[in-house]
Amino acid sequence: QVQLAESGGGLVQPGGSLRLSCAASGFSLEYYAMAWFRQAPGKEREGISCISSSDGSTDYADFVKGRFSISRDNAKNTVYLQMDSLRPAGTAVYYCAAPAIAGTSCDWLRGGLETVWGQGTQVSDSS
Repeated sequence: QVQLAESGGGLVQPGGSLRLSCAASGFSLEYYAMAWFRQAPGKEREGISCISSSDGSTDYADFVKGRFSISRDNAKNTVYLQMDSLRPAGTAVYYCAAPAIAGTSCDWLRGGLETVWGQGTQVSDSS
């Protein structure tokens, strides 16, 4: 019933750009903080960015700060991740995530609360 669907991944050259989309169904995005994660081959899943639903404040991992930007469009029930200046190390499956219970704060990511995950979208280095 509650689902997240990522799209927009693909093959990209170093220094290139992609915009990922995450469409939510079964719930209203307006009342949920949203986050992006990625998992590279042989590595643990790591957080990229999060955006709150209350004031739109954002949080970024150091390794993407200044290059990636998270945004949301509540009318479209969609969250985005604009990725610029992509590097080969960015090759990974990218996932969007939301708290299983409505919440406005990104604190859920560190609070041990249940998370709903999308199926992921692949971003790969073209080199």
